[in-house]
Amino acid sequence: MSVLLPFHKSILDKIHDPASSELVLLARGLGLRRIVCKLLQIYDSPHNLVILVHATPEEEAAIGEELGMMGCRNPGLRIVGFETGRKDRQDLYKKGGLVSITSQIFTVDMLASDIPTHLITGILILHAERVTPTSAEAFIVRLYREKNKNGFLKAFSDQPEFITSGMSPLRTIMKELQMRTVHIYPRFHADIKDSLDRKTPDIVELHQAMSEAMSEIHHAIVQCMTTTLSELKRANTMLDLDDLTIDNAYFRSFDMIVRRILDPVWHKVGPRTKQLVSDLATLRRLLTQSHSCCSYLLTYDALAFHAYLETLIASNTTTDTGNARQNQSPWLLTDAANVIFMYAKRRCYVMSTVPKSATAPARQVIDLEGDDYEWAIADEMEANAQTRASGSGQESARRKPWLPDGMEPVLEELPKWSLLGDVLQEIEEEMIRLEPLLSSHSPGTNTVLIMASSLQTCSHIKDYLAAMNAEAPRGSQGRRMMEDKLKLYLWWKGKLSERKADGRGPIALPQPKDKAVDNLSEALKRKDREKQERAASRRRVRGGAPAPASTRDAGARAAGRGTMGEVEIKQEAEDIATFLSAQGVDQAEASMTHDFQMFSMDDDFDANYGLLGPAQTVVVRPYSDDSDDQVLQEIKPRFIVMYEPNLEFIRRIEVYRNSNPGLGVRVYFMMYKLSCEEGKYLTGLRREKESFERLIKERGSMLMPIHEDRTSAAGEAIIKNISTRIAGGRKEASTEPARVIVDMREFRSSLPSLLHASGLLVLPVTLTVGDYILTPDICVERKSIPDLVSSFNSGRLYTQCELMSAHYKQPVLLIEFEEHKSFSLEAVADIKSYAKTNKYPPKKKADPRSDNASSAAQSIQSKLVLLTLTFPRVRVLWSSSPYATAEVFNDLKTLSAQPDPAKAVLVGAEEDPDAGAGVNTAAEELLRSLPGITAKNVKHVMGRVRSVRELCEMEMKDVQEVLGVEPGKACWEFIHKGDTRRKPS
Repeated sequence: MSVLLPFHKSILDKIHDPASSELVLLARGLGLRRIVCKLLQIYDSPHNLVILVHATPEEEAAIGEELGMMGCRNPGLRIVGFETGRKDRQDLYKKGGLVSITSQIFTVDMLASDIPTHLITGILILHAERVTPTSAEAFIVRLYREKNKNGFLKAFSDQPEFITSGMSPLRTIMKELQMRTVHIYPRFHADIKDSLDRKTPDIVELHQAMSEAMSEIHHAIVQCMTTTLSELKRANTMLDLDDLTIDNAYFRSFDMIVRRILDPVWHKVGPRTKQLVSDLATLRRLLTQSHSCCSYLLTYDALAFHAYLETLIASNTTTDTGNARQNQSPWLLTDAANVIFMYAKRRCYVMSTVPKSATAPARQVIDLEGDDYEWAIADEMEANAQTRASGSGQESARRKPWLPDGMEPVLEELPKWSLLGDVLQEIEEEMIRLEPLLSSHSPGTNTVLIMASSLQTCSHIKDYLAAMNAEAPRGSQGRRMMEDKLKLYLWWKGKLSERKADGRGPIALPQPKDKAVDNLSEALKRKDREKQERAASRRRVRGGAPAPASTRDAGARAAGRGTMGEVEIKQEAEDIATFLSAQGVDQAEASMTHDFQMFSMDDDFDANYGLLGPAQTVVVRPYSDDSDDQVLQEIKPRFIVMYEPNLEFIRRIEVYRNSNPGLGVRVYFMMYKLSCEEGKYLTGLRREKESFERLIKERGSMLMPIHEDRTSAAGEAIIKNISTRIAGGRKEASTEPARVIVDMREFRSSLPSLLHASGLLVLPVTLTVGDYILTPDICVERKSIPDLVSSFNSGRLYTQCELMSAHYKQPVLLIEFEEHKSFSLEAVADIKSYAKTNKYPPKKKADPRSDNASSAAQSIQSKLVLLTLTFPRVRVLWSSSPYATAEVFNDLKTLSAQPDPAKAVLVGAEEDPDAGAGVNTAAEELLRSLPGITAKNVKHVMGRVRSVRELCEMEMKDVQEVLGVEPGKACWEFIHKGDTRRKPS
């Protein structure tokens, strides 16, 4: 169980009062989760109903486990997910206690009155920095305060950098959360400083210099990024691009900055600007850490880094069809790029020219000359061995038979690998020195904890430690591992040549099985699997299929390049392929099989836990969130190695040191000197300090918002419903409030929140036809742009329009764009391409894959035209943002009747519980057998037509009005022209 430090108790004393609502901003790494858990423990009671909102599944599991350790086990934190039924949720709410629930389910339950809103004791909101006027949390607070004025609201955040962009960002968050008090706790806060400075860990800073080749590559990448940023600013002088700097490019928020600036004008920028943006993403991957991977230069081994660069060159030279790329990347044509590729190759191997006349005949005639020639060869080798230096002679004798002629392997190791070996050696010596001074009751263990930035880096560290030769000289201790990687690289190089000859695109360097995955516990494995499944399910929900792994670096491979390096790479690949073919296919495949078997050893951490003593255990883990605090408390290491700098983990160590009195902690802080790693760490420290200073300054001069009462909005809604159609000019006020029926699945978007904010009563139900029912006659199907494309491709939109036309008088298709993106269906360049005429036939047949973007956009327009021709009663609404949609919906509802939710649910349903009494089942079966009549519209037809005879006597236009254009025509022609199609007997 986590121990509370004095500053934790001070924060809890200020915020635990259930009569107050406040926002807490705490610096990262100072134990925000233990504050939330302690607060939940205080409120844990069957008489209270406390809701935890906006927690990720990982946070829910960790908070539930922490509460269990604190004694909250009966029933503890209960998690409500999509698999929990409505009846089960209602029973769970009535029992009280602590409940964690998703924002979407919580919103729907409050609107449907499934949860007693007036009985909720309070709500705790995590990640308050993400609260915006259109977020689900703002909608929840609005609904909560309508029926509950006395319950508390507690919001928490440890990301101050996200609350410093825009105009008065702190005031905006507090206005949406309807709060008036904010507590700000940076690292330099007096209470925190006094608590953490009492016992400081022993930190050993190790500034490792990069190798000469790495330093040259690092400077060249920075130069390429500077050139790319300058080109981007010169090409877009009308935009404010001051925030696009090298310092900002170190952080993940850089992509968000670029998107925020260019999204509104993305349809106007040319292909050169789009190529430059893609180049920035490629260079950032080479230099610094991105969303899903680490820095390629500082964490990948030399062979993997060189293979990735070769893949960039091969894929950026030509398209998939074999044609030269039109928009080439400018950075690939610079001298700095040549420096990158040249030094990356030198780190791996050096190719020397070997005359073919000297090597080929020897292989061909070596077995044909007899013993004399063999003795002559032996004498020559002995003479050469005596004249050469001893070192060179030993190296020649150790030359691997699988190396191609002329290739001298360099296999430069990362400098941090040798430094890590020295650190572990020093730790082992320190353990031996301290062993007589420690007893069995001494706190802490001798387990060494190594922390890195990603699973990929952890895998490299484990591979190196497993293959390290401690007796080898510095810089060559991992030679065996690098030679195995070189064999894998040579095999890949041969395959690259084969694909080039066949006209196919390049393939990525195959990765052996990740041992880091094997070393994880079952809980962490399950956590990673669930995270991947959730990411895939989110993509499917939005209408798109899960992206294949081969397209992850599509943005990087989209860059074009000239012929620089292509001939050399192709020639090397052909030579290696020829050598491998001379060695034999079986030998090459056997080496590959050996590599994969070597990397697939099962060393599961849980299976071997306890078999080794703590002094013999080295745990390698990637940085995570607040769960790292639990890792430190469980392992209780005396020695911690930070392989890469991480600001928040340093603070976690400070909290860990002060939470365990009597425990001595030594931290080895490793960092590359004069690198992007050092720059990112110092820039992050400065950005956080400036963010807190801005927030403190804004809090001092901020005008507190006055929260308006929702009753006035309800009164305005009643006034809007005054009917002026009554004879004599009398006005009669309708006491029924304006309402809109919304499908359950639509609460993933921000439109229901905006409709509620505009004064409409939102009723969540499960609709079969449409997404929004505005009036008894108006049904709206909302489509975002990605959803529109997927609906056209799957044919789902045709079925939806057919159902709306069959059941509603005014069906509407709403095409909604995002607020800060371009209000355009396609790029301007694509639109111009449609105006080209085919007056002169093309000289050469065009490749159908060469203009995929243009043909796709043209296909969307064509399908929209066909849709409007097929369903003439369907009206298409174009909306620039959800705000504009809310205004349009309010205008459409003016002076109109209100929809009935009971009737809306039954529309299009296959089974109507109230229907069937007094119905001729034989006639219904006959109707179902007619073309154009399905199980979804048969009830509608039976409501409009009294008998089958009446349907047969109707005109075609009347049948089309009931069934729709195409289904009505098919049904009428089947009834009236079916006999005429038969041949007379």
